[in-house]
Order: sequence, then C-alpha cells, then structure tokens
Amino acid sequence: MPTCAHATAAPFAPVWDEALVRRYDTSGPRYTSYPTALAFHDGFTCDDFTQALSRSNPSGRALSLYVHIPFCEKICFYCACNKIATKNRQLAEPYLSRLDREMVLAARHVDTSRPVEQLHWGGGTPTFLTLSQMGDLIDRLDARFGLSSDPHRDYAIEIDPREADVFTLRHLQSLGFNRLSLGVQDLDPDVQRAINRVQPRQLTETLMDEAHRLGFGSLNVDLIYGLPRQSERRFADTLSQVIELGPARLSLFNYAHLPARFAPQRRIDEAELPDANEKLAMLRKSIEMLASAGYVHIGMDHFALPEDSLARAQREGTLTRNFQGYSSHAQCDLIGLGVSAISRIDDVYAQNPVKLDDYAAALDEGHLATCKGLRLSRDDLIRRAVIERLMCDMRLDLALVGARFDIDAEAYFCDALSRLAQAERDGLIERTGAVLNVTPIGRLLIRHLAMAFDAHLSAPLAQRYSRIL
Repeated sequence: MPTCAHATAAPFAPVWDEALVRRYDTSGPRYTSYPTALAFHDGFTCDDFTQALSRSNPSGRALSLYVHIPFCEKICFYCACNKIATKNRQLAEPYLSRLDREMVLAARHVDTSRPVEQLHWGGGTPTFLTLSQMGDLIDRLDARFGLSSDPHRDYAIEIDPREADVFTLRHLQSLGFNRLSLGVQDLDPDVQRAINRVQPRQLTETLMDEAHRLGFGSLNVDLIYGLPRQSERRFADTLSQVIELGPARLSLFNYAHLPARFAPQRRIDEAELPDANEKLAMLRKSIEMLASAGYVHIGMDHFALPEDSLARAQREGTLTRNFQGYSSHAQCDLIGLGVSAISRIDDVYAQNPVKLDDYAAALDEGHLATCKGLRLSRDDLIRRAVIERLMCDMRLDLALVGARFDIDAEAYFCDALSRLAQAERDGLIERTGAVLNVTPIGRLLIRHLAMAFDAHLSAPLAQRYSRIL
C-alpha cells in the first residue's frame, strides 16, 4: 500500500474522559496478525508452508527471523508466555540442535541471498543461554541464512536483567545485536516480591548505562500496570525512575489476570490486585508523565522518543506490525523458529506446536514442525492492509486502499464505517471524506477501532482476548 506522507507521531496527551474510556475498554485482539491466530487451522501443513517459502523468493523481499528461546530460570507469577522453568543450561543443547535442523529444512526453500534485515530473539528468556550457546546459535543462523552487517539492520534480543551483566552486553554486541529490550515490569520491591521477580534497580540501571555506553541503537523497557500491590503513586515512582534512565522506547502493558489459562497466575493473591479505578488512574498518570518527558505515543501500549527509528517509521508511513509488536522494518517475510513460533510469508501464516515434545517429535521425523496455519483470502489481504495501516499510521486513506486493490473502498467497507460512526461522534476518530484520522484518545483505543474492519470476530470476546486497557 502506498505510504502516507502525512502520517505523524504527534503529541499524544488526550483530553481524558473517564466515562468514555470505560465504555470502550472492552476485550479485543491485539492485531499482531490479521486474521488472528484463532483463525489458524490444522489443515494447514508443513508442505503448505514450504510452498509459501518457495513462492516468496521471486519477490526478493528481505527476511525477518524470529527465534523463540522458551527457557527461564524462574517463573514470574504474572507470565503468560510459552516457557520452561529450569536452572540447567545444558537442557538448551538439544533444543539448539533442533533449531538448527529447523533452519536447514526451512532454508532449503529460501533464496538465502535475500538479506536478513531483522532478527529477534524472544522467549522465555533468551539470556538464559550461555555466552557460548548464544555464539553457536548466531553461527548457525549465519550459516543457514546469512546475517547482515548493514548498520540499518534491526537485530534485537529480549533481556532479563537478573540473568545478564555488562559482559553479556559486550558479547551480544560482538554477535551483531544492535537493539535491546529489557524486562523490568516494576521497580517497587514490594510489587516485585508479589510477582516473584526480585530485580533491584541497580541491575537495570547498570545494564542500561552500559548499553548506552556501548552505543546500542535503541533500548526498550517493558513495564506492566495492574500488578498486585501497585497503586497510582507507586507506579508513578517506577515510571519516573525509568524515564530518568532514558530508554528510547517504552512498552506499557496492561496485566491481564487469567489464572484459569495461565497456571503461574494462580500464585497471585487476587485481593492485592488494583481495581479498575486504580488501573485507569495508573494509565492516565503514565500518559501525562510520558508526554511531559517528550515521548511519542506510537499506538496502544508503545511509546518512543521522537528520534527513535520507531517514531521515524511512523512519521514516514513505513511502520508495520508483526508478532513481536510494532516494527520499523516493513515488507519483510518473517520466518519463526522454535517452539510456538509463528511465520508470516506473504499471504500465509504458519505456527509451530506450543509443546516442546511435539515440536521436537516433528523435527526428529525429518520435516518442519508446522502444526497449523492459514492462507489468506483476497478479503483477508484487503482487511489486513487496512487494519495494519490504521494501527501503524493512526490514519487511514480509503482512496489509497481502493487504488491498491482496485475496489471502491468506501462501498467495500460501508458496514465497518457504520460501526465506526459512534466512535466518530465520541471523538476517537475524525473523518474527512475518505480519510480517517485517529485522535489522541483514539490511540489508546485503537484496538477497538480496528475491530470494525475484522470479519472474523465472534462472541464472546471476553473469553478469547484481553481487555483493551
């Protein structure tokens, strides 16, 4: 889709209307894909995935590689990630061998002259690996796909400050990583004890200082509001300390308490969770503080300083979304490696098993571990483009959509525009002809606006998705 020269990352402090926010704070998808993973089906096989890889080669599109490292030394009680708790680093060895086998099988169908512009290690805790294991994994990735030394590459890794030190950062830099994401969640010791994640500020501060000294291109900090023992005052204190440390990016996630789905959350005392009023107060105060500190609201729970590549991409209309969230590298084909990983190749999504034994068994049988996926219809592709541009640009030009897909976009989406009429009256969006502009308060509720274009939604949403705020 043509990019929009008018996409801007404007000051975002909204006029706060608590009644309005409460009314729109429903459940809905995060749209790291459209259709969402709930639409994937097991009729999609590894053969479908390899055919998609082969079909993608003539495009010459750059590649993005995601590697899932599922291991953690300790379980944080709030966690909803796919992970395995163990202190034994050697348990990673057979997993790394199977990752290499998966790379070999996938690379057979990929033109490896295509540049790897983006690399992301997530988890779990990627820094669970030893320095030697990290080096071995990078060597294998380079041997199978060919990694890049381009200064504009985006090679990122998620870090647990409790399992990394300055030597880890220097090693990661030598391996080619140029962006770091630190899991902090909260700096209040009382909150940390309640979630089983004791992480003194000094650990985080030392790593951030060293990352800045080493010249890592972008540093992200993850925070969570809605955790046990949090309050508006306490969370404001954490945010003040984080702002003082100067990360280029900051993610402010809403804790979703779903103990029936995620066993670790059963260890949380529900009586200590902040109520809805306190959570909204934390969010409002955080927005005010981040705006005052000069951060741009990218969308949903992501914020960045104006000079960061994420904010620049939004201004230039080249921001995109994938399974890791917002990304500055648009138009890459994403290959997901490891247990639970999801790939996005042109018009196809493919997912690996979420259970380690199932992932290992598939690879031991000599084929890729794809267990489900989806090939998008033309309608899916049109709606994916619309939802992505709305969530990334905070603006949607239906005339550009019509030109790209040779449709009358306003007629095609007449039902969606009708569903947005109330949001327009409430000031979440402003419409001028064929152009929809999201307002500052609408940025907070962008998931609700995107839902108007979703043809796959079905009730009850509350059982399938987290709340928007």
